[in-house]
Amino acid sequence: MRTARVMAVDRDLYTVRPTGGEDIQARLSGRFRHEAEDATKLPCAGDRVAVEISAEVGVIHDVLPRDTVLRRKRPGKDIDFQLIAANIDVAFVVQGCHFDFNVRRLDRYLVVCRDGEIRPVIVLSKTDLITEDELTGVIQRIRDAGIDTEILSISNVTGEGLSQLTDMIEPGLTYCLLGSSGVGKTTLINRLLGTDYETQACSATGQGIHTTTRRQLIEMGNGAYLVDTPGMRELGILDADDGISESFPNITDRAAECRFSDCTHTHEPGCAVRGSVDEGELASYHKLVRESEWNAQTYHERRLADRQFGKQCKAIMKHKSRDA
Repeated sequence: MRTARVMAVDRDLYTVRPTGGEDIQARLSGRFRHEAEDATKLPCAGDRVAVEISAEVGVIHDVLPRDTVLRRKRPGKDIDFQLIAANIDVAFVVQGCHFDFNVRRLDRYLVVCRDGEIRPVIVLSKTDLITEDELTGVIQRIRDAGIDTEILSISNVTGEGLSQLTDMIEPGLTYCLLGSSGVGKTTLINRLLGTDYETQACSATGQGIHTTTRRQLIEMGNGAYLVDTPGMRELGILDADDGISESFPNITDRAAECRFSDCTHTHEPGCAVRGSVDEGELASYHKLVRESEWNAQTYHERRLADRQFGKQCKAIMKHKSRDA
């Protein structure tokens, strides 16, 4: 049995790289697939797995403990987790300065990163489409929203800011790019790698066109790894209380001064948050908390129902075996 890193996932087929070896194709063992409680127990890009190799074909028997995990609520009405990547050290959250910029969406990305214990860095792309004063205004909007995360501004066209981003990428660490479709993630990878990674031309408005269709781990020249992820049209929050708290330090710090320890910062007397925190920031906080709590309640109720159903099935099968 050898340890390998999951480089890409294509449905039931995995590309893995054994330690000190070359990439091979691998599939899950039948027992591992059967015993996995849910999809979050299965391998995703960036995972380290135990793999058995025979004639250059791999069989994955287990996923090793994850240091960090990037996950979101599964898109649509299904209340469940969807894994994006694992064992990520730094997430570059890319937003376009021109059309894509949205503070509330940025809040969501930062919550998802911090909930998975991943350090986020905000990357404002397409600075060539706006003036310097407009860029200053965008950055000020981020700070006014109580977001103190590190910010880099770049242009894939002029090369502005790319050297600072490159200097941040350290050998041996794993990074990922997060952002909506068309913000320039794939073009940015081209610039970082110096290769012709596939891209598509921008629309007439300057908005990019969706390119990436799968999550894959890319090895960089200095030994670091970079995960390219498909653009996300929906970024639901599920059971992310810790990530929310870390993403709103102004509220978290002031909450310690509230009269009641379980203050919701909505109507309680003696609340130290209301009136001292920007109303827009507080509204975003409340929205994410309500969404996270509602989805978490639904998720845990469903999991409980699934376990109870499983016990009933086992009891029935046991009873039948006795009768036989």
